[in-house]
Amino acid sequence: MQTIINICIPLISALIGGFISYFFTSKTKKYEAVLKFKEEKYSNLLIHLQGFVGDTTSYKGKKMFFEEQYKSWIYASDEVIVATNNMIQLVIDSQGKTPDKEEGRKAVGNIVLAMRKDLLGRTKLAYSDFQYTSVHMEK
Repeated sequence: MQTIINICIPLISALIGGFISYFFTSKTKKYEAVLKFKEEKYSNLLIHLQGFVGDTTSYKGKKMFFEEQYKSWIYASDEVIVATNNMIQLVIDSQGKTPDKEEGRKAVGNIVLAMRKDLLGRTKLAYSDFQYTSVHMEK
């Protein structure tokens, strides 16, 4: 009987340890894959935000942004969705007039900030730390 116990306890311990190790490894890999996916998608969304900013404002840029924004409902955090919706509302409210530059800067900065928080968990930056520099193309 003692021999059976001496064999079973290490075997059971090895099985439980292997399961726990597998569980945490697979969970970590899944988290890393989701993080990489979100990083790529947020990058696309951020690039297309240029359609609303400075000299890069264009119909095509806005259209591409909205295509990415619709897709973001599948993967983006609630904070990113809310920040994006706030910017879209600002655009709708300012149609036909010049939008307030500071409100626009705040809306875009809040989107970027929400993305950082979703990807990094926390940040010490504020919306005002995000700066977009418009580059003029020579003709």
